[in-house]
Amino acid sequence: MKTKTVIGTCTATLMTGSLMSGAAIARDIEMQAIFPQTLPLLGKPGWDIAEKVDLLTAGGIHFDVKNPGEIVSTGEVWDAVSTGAVESAWYSIGFAEGVVPSAPLFTTFPFGPDVKEYAAWWYYGGGKEMWSEITEDTYNIKTIHCGTLVPEASGWFREEINSVEDLKGKKMRFFGLGASVMGKLGVEAQSLGLADTMSALNTGAIDSAELGFPFLDNMIGMYEHADHYYLPGWHQQTSFLSVIMNLDTWNDLTDQERAVINTACEAQVLSTMAEGEAVQLEALRELEEEHGVNIHQWSDEMLGAFESAWNEVAAEKSAQDADFKRAWESIYQFRDSYSQWKEIGYLK
Repeated sequence: MKTKTVIGTCTATLMTGSLMSGAAIARDIEMQAIFPQTLPLLGKPGWDIAEKVDLLTAGGIHFDVKNPGEIVSTGEVWDAVSTGAVESAWYSIGFAEGVVPSAPLFTTFPFGPDVKEYAAWWYYGGGKEMWSEITEDTYNIKTIHCGTLVPEASGWFREEINSVEDLKGKKMRFFGLGASVMGKLGVEAQSLGLADTMSALNTGAIDSAELGFPFLDNMIGMYEHADHYYLPGWHQQTSFLSVIMNLDTWNDLTDQERAVINTACEAQVLSTMAEGEAVQLEALRELEEEHGVNIHQWSDEMLGAFESAWNEVAAEKSAQDADFKRAWESIYQFRDSYSQWKEIGYLK
């Protein structure tokens, strides 16, 4: 009996010590989202990844995710994570273009690759390593791609667009490098968030907008502002969403904890890709049949005009920024090599 008591006491002590040790190393990491939790595929995955990591680390790592603006504004997120004022963010690195001109090439750009080709370049073609070289030492930020978006539509218009002339003078919400392309074609492009876009449409400050994919556009009621809907989204064929983390915070984690975050994010890239494809079907039907939206496909002539303008933008950006130039050359060369496999490996 005495032996059993001693063993029981030792076991309880060890368990208590283990629990105390676990509690001591458990970490709450503040995360600022740039999209609200209420937006499926855009915002909600930020909370989903927090839940996955919390579960896989048995509460050892808990991301405390905040909605946009709760800590800092969207435009301040990159700098806040860089300085450590905010430990991490649910983010699209394209929003860092004003600070890092090459950023859009690592998340979405006009006439870019589909998700398979883009992922191949990012994970195995040197993209991830190049982005690390550009950002980690200079900005003290670690980036993990943690979600992907399907192609976006390329615009809601109140009037039908049949030529480049029809675009001239339009005031339009447009994101990223695509905005530079539209500027070449006479559009007054503006970068606005979701709420500001809806407000600007309501007040007439803008008269057209690209915003999201059919599921999102249907959910937020874009059909109330315009009824001509144009696809394909030549400006965003694939978009990556990411967890960005202050590098000091990242380095303070154990190898196992970093592996959990990386693996959970890779799994979420796959799940968001599949979900994104599935939810467009009913949304397209509702837009067309229930809301009377005129769904258009751009003509070859219009797509040619967009691509020609994009080539000009890419050349100008390459001349202005050395990192943009080497990133553009890297992905261009990768896609050139990939083209043979794409041509012979897949059914048309």
